[in-house]
Amino acid sequence: MLLASVGAVACFAVSAASYVPFIAIALWILPPRARVVTPAAADAAPSTTWHAVRTIWQQPQIRGALLTVFISALLTSPLITFTPVLVHASFDGDATTFSIAMTAFGAGGLVGALALLAISSTVDRRHLSAAAGILCAATLIATALTPWRWLLPILLATAGATMTICNASANVVLQAAALPHALGQTVSLYLLAMRGGMSLGALATGVTVGWLGVRYALLLDGALAVAGQLTVALWWLRRRAATQTTGHAPAP
Repeated sequence: MLLASVGAVACFAVSAASYVPFIAIALWILPPRARVVTPAAADAAPSTTWHAVRTIWQQPQIRGALLTVFISALLTSPLITFTPVLVHASFDGDATTFSIAMTAFGAGGLVGALALLAISSTVDRRHLSAAAGILCAATLIATALTPWRWLLPILLATAGATMTICNASANVVLQAAALPHALGQTVSLYLLAMRGGMSLGALATGVTVGWLGVRYALLLDGALAVAGQLTVALWWLRRRAATQTTGHAPAP
C-alpha cells in the first residue's frame, strides 16, 4: 500500500522509524550502571572467539537448538523467498494472490507467538521446537504438492505459526542453557544460524529452482527438512532418556 501511494523512499523511512521505539525500550531497560565482572567470571570467560564458539557448541542443549534453527532457516524459510515464483508459475496468480499469501504467513506468525503465551512453562521447549520444525517442513511439502490456490494461504499461515514456534522455543532453550559469561556469544550464534541459514537457503534453493522448477525445489527442501528435524529430535529424545536413566548425560 505504501509503495503504491507514496513510493519506495517513504517505505524505507517508515521502516527506519519503526526501529525507534525498539531502540528506545532497549536503552530504557539497560541497567543504570555497567555490570561488575568478578575475577571468577573473568577467568571463566573464553579468551578467544573460537574458544567461545567451541565451548558453546559443546553444550548439547545449545547444539540441538542451533541445529534446529539452522535447518529451519536453511530449508523452510525459502518458502517465503520463492512464494512470488510459486504464485506466478504454479497458480497463475497476480499481486492480489501474492499479497493474500504473505498476509496469511504474517498472521500465522502472530498466532504462533500468541499460542506460545498459552503453553505452560513446564512443557519441554526442546520437544516443542522440534515438533514445530517437523510440522513446518511437512507444511512446505504440502505447499509444493497442492494444486489448489485456495489452500495456499492456509498452508502459509500454518508455516508462519510453526516457524515462529520452532525458532522462539529454540531461543528459550538457548537462553536457559547459556553460560552467563557467554550469553552474548550464544545469542550471536542463534542469529547467525537463523540469518545465515536464510541466506544460504535462498541461494541453494534458487539454484535448485533453476534446475527443477519451484515445486520440485520446495519439495526437496521439505523432504530434507523433515529428515534433518527428525534426526535432531530423536537425538534430543535419546539424550533425555539417557539422562533420566543414568542421572547424567551421555557424551556429546
